Amino acid sequence: MNSSKNNIDRRSFLRTSALAGGGMIIGFNLFNACKPKAKPAIDISKLNFNDFNGFIKIADNGMVTIFSPNPEIGQGVKTSMPMLIAEELDVAWENVHVAQGGLDMDVFERQVAGGSQSIRHGWEPLRQTGATAKQMLVNAAAAKWGVDASECSVENGIISNKKGEKLGYGEVVLEAAKLEIPKDVKLKEPKDFKIIGQDVKNVDVDKIITGKPLFGIDFKREGMLYASVMRPPAFGQKLSSFDDSDAKTKDGVVDVFQFGDKIAVLATSTWQAMQAKKSLKANWEVDTTLESTEDHDKILMGLLDGSKFETLRTDGNVKKAFKEADKVLERTYESPFLPHNCLEPMNFFANVTDEKVELVGPIQTPAGTANRIAKELERDIKDVTLEMTRMGGGFGRRLYGDFAIEAATISNIAKKPVQVIFSREDDMADGIYRPAIKYRIKAAIKDAKVTGYHLKEAAINNNMYGLIPNFFPAGAIENYQVDVANYKSNITTGAWRAPYTNFLAFAEQSFFDELAETMGVDNIQLRLDLLQNVKGTTDERIQYSPERLEGVIKLAVEKSDWGKKDKNTYQGFSSYYCHNSHVAEVADVVMESGVPIVKKVTCAIDCGIVVNPLGAKNQVEGGVIDGIGHAMYGNLEFKNGVPQSANFNNYRLIRMQETPQVEVHFVENDIAPTGLGEPSLPPAGAAIANAIKAATGIRLTKQPFINSSEKIFG
Repeated sequence: MNSSKNNIDRRSFLRTSALAGGGMIIGFNLFNACKPKAKPAIDISKLNFNDFNGFIKIADNGMVTIFSPNPEIGQGVKTSMPMLIAEELDVAWENVHVAQGGLDMDVFERQVAGGSQSIRHGWEPLRQTGATAKQMLVNAAAAKWGVDASECSVENGIISNKKGEKLGYGEVVLEAAKLEIPKDVKLKEPKDFKIIGQDVKNVDVDKIITGKPLFGIDFKREGMLYASVMRPPAFGQKLSSFDDSDAKTKDGVVDVFQFGDKIAVLATSTWQAMQAKKSLKANWEVDTTLESTEDHDKILMGLLDGSKFETLRTDGNVKKAFKEADKVLERTYESPFLPHNCLEPMNFFANVTDEKVELVGPIQTPAGTANRIAKELERDIKDVTLEMTRMGGGFGRRLYGDFAIEAATISNIAKKPVQVIFSREDDMADGIYRPAIKYRIKAAIKDAKVTGYHLKEAAINNNMYGLIPNFFPAGAIENYQVDVANYKSNITTGAWRAPYTNFLAFAEQSFFDELAETMGVDNIQLRLDLLQNVKGTTDERIQYSPERLEGVIKLAVEKSDWGKKDKNTYQGFSSYYCHNSHVAEVADVVMESGVPIVKKVTCAIDCGIVVNPLGAKNQVEGGVIDGIGHAMYGNLEFKNGVPQSANFNNYRLIRMQETPQVEVHFVENDIAPTGLGEPSLPPAGAAIANAIKAATGIRLTKQPFINSSEKIFG
């Protein structure tokens, strides 16, 4: 799928051309309503919906409501998960209304948005839900007709028998809901899919573009107060004292109080709360070390140079391979801290009373957050309800419910309904950041073959999780070792879109290109040759499929016209496996006025069956652009514990006119779906870095590229 390329900004340094109900209700559509033959909107409140199971409600007129169980952060699961149910339920999509489900730990499993796993984990259970409901409806109709259920068929919510008699779902739903739940229902074969594999527009798109309240920040409740929180300005500080006398005189301010090392200002509007917070006079004292980026760089480099590592995987004899090598290539790659910068800043609503704890807002981990709040307030989890709103971005930041805990704590103290809202400055200064990481990769070459590979990671706080050492090139090189070390910092770090692999892919795929150059072999053929070593492996630790990775490599080469472009177009290649999906990307770079410009990225991806191609393409395109933008520009530095960027005036993001054309190609197969929200991001940085090397002769090893000491960006 292609995205438009706007005019080039010459000033840019680098440019890159089981829930509680279910069903469908047709709501007002701004655009269709202007058409002469537009149908009037259906008044949902006048329909008689019957609970059928945890996911589905069916009205007596056949309309169906399907509840989407997982949080929606823009990845499209509110559309694609109900598609799975509707497919097996055999109901026409135009007769389906989708609603966001609430947290229900008794009915649903894994109500989480993270790790690109929602569709993968929901693939069979959600289809089983639809198929089971369909079979019960058929059984009810068969009983009414006095025939065997095997004599009945279904199409678009209409049940028929061999006599030509027909019954709609709505006519048998009451009887069906009382029947025994059938076991081992048969699921459709992919060749019989009618909804899965079709382009379906986002179920919220009309509301999004017309500004309807969908997001947490839109939530309103009569009598609700808004809370703005003053937090320590530096990591490593704590509150010693404060003066709130001036703040309390501001219009709209209802209360000011301390909780922990924070100060809450409650007011009748967001603006009043934020303005009053500015008039607080707080004194802070040093609690632990006030860290700076300069210190981190030295510490991480010292870890790489040191000998204290934890070995996550070792094959063969790496030391012997390097001792006997004809040639050794070694490179170090560096990345900075990154904030998440979701378009919608952190926010959450809480209403804590003696009877209940009511929570509403954007959260990727509703169950975990509800449990943490129950523990924090010393309440029974049964007293806690949590309603999920749509999120204006998450990228991992909303995995952490710190802002929800703040809302619940403040409401509990104030005894009022409260919505905590971060300003953009709050969001960037009190984040849970992608950790700064450095990688050192060393390869041994003997008799024109790669005989040894040693990867070392030095990271702030946490190291790569256990599966990553089993990604490519694990299993492809006989002598292989992955070592990790970390420095415990008081700067909070956590998951950031495609954790760890978002930078590791850049390091390894840049290294493989340079390794091929050092060996005097074709860079793509080197990867393909290494994959041959993995085929037929009995090593159960290997996470990727060499055949599927080979497939996307060849598809990307074909679709990008690799090596066939005009002499003014320079291409860079990258391939990677993560989140259970295989991806290969080719970037096309041209030189304009001595500046490299990424014009196009061709992405080939094997993620199994594509449930909603329209939404899938959006996910892949977004991942590629996000990967390019942060590789080029993303950078957050610290000085004495204080983040040095507080808003977008000094934190650089990729701009519209800098985005390249992104062309997406999916491998067609009948394999169950795998991850899609994250896998296209990691390979992007290496693809453009390798293309820039082809265009300029300069090898980039440090992100962001805009900070390169090389004078290639103007």
